[in-house]
Amino acid sequence: MFDIVIVGTGISGAILAERFAQDKKVLLIERRQNIGGNCYDEIDGNGILIHKYGPHLFHTDDAEIWQYLSKFTEWQTYQHKVLAMIDGQAVPIPFNFNTLYKVFPKNLAERLEIALLKNFEYGKKIPILELKNSFDADLQFLADFVYEKIFLHYTEKQWNLTPDKIDGAVTARVPVSISRDDRYFSDKFQAVPKRGYTAMIQKIISQKNIKLMLNTDFREIATLRDGKIYLFDSEFNGKIIYTGMLDELFNYKFGALEYRSVDMKFETVDAENFQAAATVNYPNNYEFTRITEFKHIHPAKSARTTILKEYPQNYYIGKNEPYYPIFTDAAKFAHEKYLNELKNFPQIKAVGRLAEYRYFDMDDAVKRALEIYAELKN
Repeated sequence: MFDIVIVGTGISGAILAERFAQDKKVLLIERRQNIGGNCYDEIDGNGILIHKYGPHLFHTDDAEIWQYLSKFTEWQTYQHKVLAMIDGQAVPIPFNFNTLYKVFPKNLAERLEIALLKNFEYGKKIPILELKNSFDADLQFLADFVYEKIFLHYTEKQWNLTPDKIDGAVTARVPVSISRDDRYFSDKFQAVPKRGYTAMIQKIISQKNIKLMLNTDFREIATLRDGKIYLFDSEFNGKIIYTGMLDELFNYKFGALEYRSVDMKFETVDAENFQAAATVNYPNNYEFTRITEFKHIHPAKSARTTILKEYPQNYYIGKNEPYYPIFTDAAKFAHEKYLNELKNFPQIKAVGRLAEYRYFDMDDAVKRALEIYAELKN
């Protein structure tokens, strides 16, 4: 009945289903009751479009990715800005020249600005570790300040680990911007789907060759045994695209992989607006890491506003959602065991954040899905 089985209706699974459905019959499986994976959004009781699994902001410099998704949605231009509560005041991040003059006396801010411009090209974003390794004492001072006030305690809350135990790629995502650009991203294309991500994904998978099954765990309809795959109790010889967790696929035979989860707490506030930007980070105080106000992302006429507070927590199988792979050497070694196990089933291709145990920005996930389709289509 089917040529391809795709597990998961997030951005990766949806795009691969759409691509293969051009000339093949696709079974698309989703364990939740709704499509969209963690991109799922909906209109809440206040008439505001909220992202149920945390804010998702689309940005890319890749025109091909932009043009592909534009077939399935109209866009609402949106340029994300983030503030961080530092010493009692909300300042822009990534840390830039505007932030300098908010947190330091004018004379010191001017001196630091001169040092940055002397050592780096205007418009660049410099990882704080590069600043820490500078021979300039002023730049070392600035790097230590940013590390302590913005990165260190936020990271400890987010990961429940000290930074020295986390992959350097995480640290590299915290730059100092050599400019006065307060935008969180600088990509050429920045927007959100006009009617939301769920509507966009619904259009992506609305193809005649796609059969969608919701509320279905892959392990309910498929069995892996002796290098073979049995679908609905019959041997299946087609391709399977799997976007879930590999440890779950193999019944945790090498132990559970480590993830961090987040307790998403939505609140209604009896005011038209709650904060000055879509997202405000709280690196050093409170148990939550950030507050998002969705009216800034999707403007709506409402006397109330909806905010989301994110409380990082450990991931427990069957109790909460796995959001972030934990990038420690031990975790990567454990994932490698599952990748080796996967080689016994060449029909299965692991794709996406959970299956590949990697963090993907949304445009990276789209690009990866299109690359996998090009690799497998023949």
